[in-house]
Amino acid sequence: MAAIVRQDGARPFVTFGVGDMALAVPLAEVLEILRPPEVVRIPLGPPSLEGLARHRGEVMPVISLRRILGLPDAEREAGARVLVARHRGQPVGLVADRINGLASVGDDRIVAAEGVANGTGAAIDEALLAGAIRATDGGEGALILDIGPVVERQFADLGRIAGRAGGFGGGIGGGSGEAAPIGRDAAVSVDEVRLVVFAAAGQEFALPVEHVQEIGPVPNLVTRVPRARAHLLGMMTLRDALLPLVGLRELFGLDETGEETGRRVVVVRTDEGLVGVVVDGVREILRTPHGRIDPVPPLLAREAEFEDVSGIARVDGNGRLVSVLSAARLFRRGAALGTGTNGEGAGMVVGDEAAGLTTQGRTEPFVVFRLAGAEYGLPVAAVREVLRRPDAPTPLPNAPDFVRGVVTLRGAVLPVIDQRRLLRLPEVATGGGERARVVVIAAGEALAGLLVDGMAGIVRVPESRIETAPVVSQAQHRLIRRVATLDDPGAPDGRRMILLMDPGELLDMDQLAALLVAA
Repeated sequence: MAAIVRQDGARPFVTFGVGDMALAVPLAEVLEILRPPEVVRIPLGPPSLEGLARHRGEVMPVISLRRILGLPDAEREAGARVLVARHRGQPVGLVADRINGLASVGDDRIVAAEGVANGTGAAIDEALLAGAIRATDGGEGALILDIGPVVERQFADLGRIAGRAGGFGGGIGGGSGEAAPIGRDAAVSVDEVRLVVFAAAGQEFALPVEHVQEIGPVPNLVTRVPRARAHLLGMMTLRDALLPLVGLRELFGLDETGEETGRRVVVVRTDEGLVGVVVDGVREILRTPHGRIDPVPPLLAREAEFEDVSGIARVDGNGRLVSVLSAARLFRRGAALGTGTNGEGAGMVVGDEAAGLTTQGRTEPFVVFRLAGAEYGLPVAAVREVLRRPDAPTPLPNAPDFVRGVVTLRGAVLPVIDQRRLLRLPEVATGGGERARVVVIAAGEALAGLLVDGMAGIVRVPESRIETAPVVSQAQHRLIRRVATLDDPGAPDGRRMILLMDPGELLDMDQLAALLVAA
């Protein structure tokens, strides 16, 4: 069971929903929360695996919590998010239908999960749970997921393979194959900061996670304060204590006609105690290097309106800017609470711009082909030639099902491997169309032709852009051991991912057949 770390006498959780279920995980285990990224589907993986995504220079498996919990697939909601955790040194994304907020929970509300139902009448396997949060009049209940068993169950081969081949993204601790505690793996680098990103009037703002106590809905009952300034919305109760509410739109003089239905209260720790900041919606938890947070430009820093802003975060290199607020200075002008504070804001340490990844140096050439919407690569040295798809290969008795048959190539017998069957991908009724090709590979005297959907050409990949592929099954690990990622403005997220295959393993058909039977 994962340890749940205490903070100020309570335990902080990220709460979220999957179907009708209310779930939670300890905040310490969540590196960040993102919008669902574009993924490249990887073959021979578990059913819950949606694919691989490139995130912060690492290849991240993205898995569906709906499938893990036995719920049917459904159209993805607009509020769907990916919780990024770290397991065995490898980031893993868990797709949830919606994020409900952050909650600080006392010990008296955390109970064992025995016999707790998931809201649909079926019991969740208790091995996937670290406990439950008991519902009270002032707080909702939730089941606490134990991320370690959740991930381990999806990747049954993880421990055995990790010890001998770099494992799930390379592993940690010398590749012993033993799981490190999640709480320790999830630690954020000292050069990074985690930000809670929220919106007000179409603009994005953020606060460091350590200054956010919890996030919840705007209550139905808010007690107005007589003759208060416009941004002082009133008072609410939070676990039998009074919490002043400040409207971020009103505080910054932004458009006050925005959406009301998704408004949330971000409970912020300030020098004057807890303050509830009402925002239009919470977007994500973002992990970013300090070097990506720039000071406010001097021309703007002189203006009183920017006194509350400690820096501007540059996100994803696509022009997206997030104003990072200082919890210490947020109400210093006395405009909000009416009493100001004499303390200087601690702000954030802002470093130099992070060094860019160089693409110079040695490169490795690959023949890249397309298959079921993804791109795969083979070393150029292993590819003899590329042929048009043969009309009718001669069937080969007692051959594995992924061998379509044999053809003759300049007097040699060439077995034709159907890559879709080999990788357990959906078959195409038309036989692949006019663009289908056969990629002839060789290792010593062994030859084989790989039937693919089409060719993308020869791509030279810098060695710095090639890394070990996450291990999701023994069969996948034998065939696809590396992944290349390239910048590509034409790709949906600006990145192109190529799954690199091992030609030697493709030619060992007896081993392949045995491996696929066991998969």
